[in-house]
Amino acid sequence: MADTNYLKWPFFEPRHRALALALDAWATDNIAQEHGDDVDATCRALVRQLGEAGWLHHAVGGEGVAIDTRAICLIRETLARHAGLADFAFAMQGLGSGAISLFGSAAQRARYLPKVARGEAIAAFALSEPDAGSDVAALQCSARLDGDAYVLDGEKTWISNGGIADFYVLFARTGEQPGARGISAFIVDAGLAGCEIAERIATIAPHPLARLRLANCRVPLAQRIGAPGQGFKVAMATLDVFRTSVAAAALGFARRALDEALARAAARKMFGKTLADFQLTQAKLAQMATGIDAAALLTYRAAWQRDQGERVTREAAMAKLTATETAQQVIDAALQMFGGLGVVSGQPVERLYREIRALRIYEGATEVQQLIIARELLADIGIKPLG
Repeated sequence: MADTNYLKWPFFEPRHRALALALDAWATDNIAQEHGDDVDATCRALVRQLGEAGWLHHAVGGEGVAIDTRAICLIRETLARHAGLADFAFAMQGLGSGAISLFGSAAQRARYLPKVARGEAIAAFALSEPDAGSDVAALQCSARLDGDAYVLDGEKTWISNGGIADFYVLFARTGEQPGARGISAFIVDAGLAGCEIAERIATIAPHPLARLRLANCRVPLAQRIGAPGQGFKVAMATLDVFRTSVAAAALGFARRALDEALARAAARKMFGKTLADFQLTQAKLAQMATGIDAAALLTYRAAWQRDQGERVTREAAMAKLTATETAQQVIDAALQMFGGLGVVSGQPVERLYREIRALRIYEGATEVQQLIIARELLADIGIKPLG
């Protein structure tokens, strides 16, 4: 197991430490680092495994069960260190059902959450559109009330679990007010008439990803999450939980890269020495370790603050920005130590190099996190930026 000294930090309770150690042992025995060409089948299998072992309960929450952000972050960090797809499978179950946990009716929670927690239903979060990614208020997918149903029309894209999900928590414009205040959230069951997969999207780190098309898709009124026009609030509250966990996943990737780099530096013979004997290598390893600890401190500060009931918009943005950018640098440095072997397909550092790139973009790109942090700082002194 990677260095676990951080588990002694005061952010954690004994149950968190026990959770991290138990999951690491389970993942070592149950999670394969390699997967076949059928990514859909692999993700379905991972969801079942994680559900049967009880890990998904930490991501899902439900009636009377508070979401433990620190537990979610520790699980994501541990799974990411073992295998990127395992982290993906866990995270998407949480993100896809988070809005139901936080804002769903008792009937909605009872219908969906137990199956998601058991790994029997796959969840997805459908917010982004072709012309509305970071700017959520610009989304155009519409929902028109017609009797006892809403009629949805439009497209969603970059939808993780698209094509394998059993349901989508989907956001559409209902028009109560302009901009962000005219959006509502819905649960759209996969296979519903008028909802189809328009395109499967291939990426450098293979994950189930798709573009959805909705055309005259009737969604029962009972499938709306929260009040009309509350969708932006629902989306942001859900992302606030899981944005910090993206930082934790980046930490997992970075810690694995550092472990690989240390092993390589100790074993690689060069000019009668090992790679670790060179001061350039030592300096790089020191930078990698220091960056990881700095990112971890920000990540678990944000997770701890949220678990205390505090608002963490700024802290989560700082954690996500720092952890993902640091992990990119750490993984790049690790790959460099492997030389030509580092770019060979299937090598751990090569897989990490592909996995980390998306984390600097999804759930708010680095540049968006910078804007969030700056706006929060300016708001503290009573300034609202015009841009």
